[in-house]
Amino acid sequence: MSNPIARVVLPMLASAAWIFVITGCTTVIDGNGDSSVSKSDQRRMITATIYDRGNIPSSEGTIENNKITKWINETGPVQVKFIAVPRTQSEQKLNTLFAGGGAPDLILEYAPQIKNPLIDQKQLRPIDDMIDKYSKEYKALLQKYPSLRKAGTGTDGKLYQFGRINETIPQRGLFIRTDWLQKLNLNIPKTTEELYQVAKAFTEQDPDGNGRKDTYGIAMSYSSGAILDEMFGVTYPGFIVQNNELIHGWDHIKAVTAFKKRLYSEGLVDKDYLNDKNGSKAKQDFLNGKIGIYMEQFNVPIVFYNDYYVKLKKNVPSAEVTVIPYPVTPVGQFNPIFVNPIQMTAVVNAQVKDPEAVMKYVDFAASDTFMKTMYYGFEGVHSKSEPGTCPQVINLDKWKTEFNFGSGDFAMLASPTLAGKCYFGTEKLDARDVLQNQVKKMFEANSSFIRFDLPVAGPTHSEQMPQLPKELQQILTNTTKQVGVGEGDIWIKSILTPGYSPEMAKQDAIAAWQKAGGKQVDDWYRSFYANDKDKTIWTNDIYDIFKEQRALQTK
Repeated sequence: MSNPIARVVLPMLASAAWIFVITGCTTVIDGNGDSSVSKSDQRRMITATIYDRGNIPSSEGTIENNKITKWINETGPVQVKFIAVPRTQSEQKLNTLFAGGGAPDLILEYAPQIKNPLIDQKQLRPIDDMIDKYSKEYKALLQKYPSLRKAGTGTDGKLYQFGRINETIPQRGLFIRTDWLQKLNLNIPKTTEELYQVAKAFTEQDPDGNGRKDTYGIAMSYSSGAILDEMFGVTYPGFIVQNNELIHGWDHIKAVTAFKKRLYSEGLVDKDYLNDKNGSKAKQDFLNGKIGIYMEQFNVPIVFYNDYYVKLKKNVPSAEVTVIPYPVTPVGQFNPIFVNPIQMTAVVNAQVKDPEAVMKYVDFAASDTFMKTMYYGFEGVHSKSEPGTCPQVINLDKWKTEFNFGSGDFAMLASPTLAGKCYFGTEKLDARDVLQNQVKKMFEANSSFIRFDLPVAGPTHSEQMPQLPKELQQILTNTTKQVGVGEGDIWIKSILTPGYSPEMAKQDAIAAWQKAGGKQVDDWYRSFYANDKDKTIWTNDIYDIFKEQRALQTK
């Protein structure tokens, strides 16, 4: 297979210095014909979304108004009014905003299944002219990394999306309590059968030694459930590569459903896991020492350190945790999914009144100044810089309170690794601190587990899946609630219902899919992979970028 990004892998990894320039004032005509008012006197304003994850400390205000937003408005070229979008309900919120005529100018959003319909509905504007007329930073980025243009172009050949270059690393981690393994004389599980046996022992053999049966072997809500799906090789939209064909992964979805059903029916997971919509209860159970096997995002080590590891060690000082490779399943073994290396993160409302102001903000948000502040906080307050070395965090607790809740979401247009080695994930962790060093070692181990002879869930990152024609995307969207990976009603019914087997669920899911016209989607994906696969990025391309970034770090 030809490598569609081979031309950009090496330059992508080169250190780049970005200089942000704010242009001088220009004269404008006001509503009374007065030409004496300048744009600097009437500071331009735009609106932009920001994910609300419900995690901002009360001392920091709201996600729309806090130290980060104040810095952005004091330092940037335009005034930005941020509009909160609940992270788990972004599609509903955006649809409501567009329907009511109140959608913001700039929409920061990851999910292509949310953005692509908005493009088809003409709710979003092409951005080529904005970049050509007004951009410096992003224009240079596009010229240097043409894959950004390819990934951001719609089916009509016009550029609609802004993006960034990411550190591509395993996005998930499978964590296990090694002190419980040792107490129960168990080994690290290497297959899903062994994973089940360990989960059973963690549930039934009192691993915390308190004399009560109050532990769960494994988590299964939210991220943990999605990671179980990935462990069996499937993620949205449920397609896999088999015998050099892109096909629907029905057998894989059936297999993970059978595994989940076994865990659920035997009481090895929280029976109320489905109501734990954002995984907060499972997280608290893990942090309180009541879950033995836990799965979570692990692509930002400082976040895992702050939000999980420190709290676990505070609550249960004797807890010992490690990260392990995904086990072998009945349908094969898979690597964790990777962070999308070429990620589209922002689109522009077709009704925007001041596209120049939006472009100037995008340039600012893509600049070195912006990225460094989101990563290291304020110079002299959260970190300090000295010539020849990476910035050093001098007050991690203060950074955690004032930046950790939102720095990643505000920085959705920043490409940190382009600024050099200092902006790879582990650099913020201090190896001299015992707990930070333990997380650093787990993070390195998670990358070292990668085997390039294994696939990941799906043929590529879900955001890189080829864009279906509008009518076929509608079929996929309409059927996801019923037959989608992980949360489809038919699969959930099989997990919860005695006597309703995963095989029965598979047959019902296929029937529902076919009735909705799903065969057209299957045929389109199969044809695309056979004839046009050089038009997008696949797993092997992501592996190549991962290898190059590891080499840059001499790993």
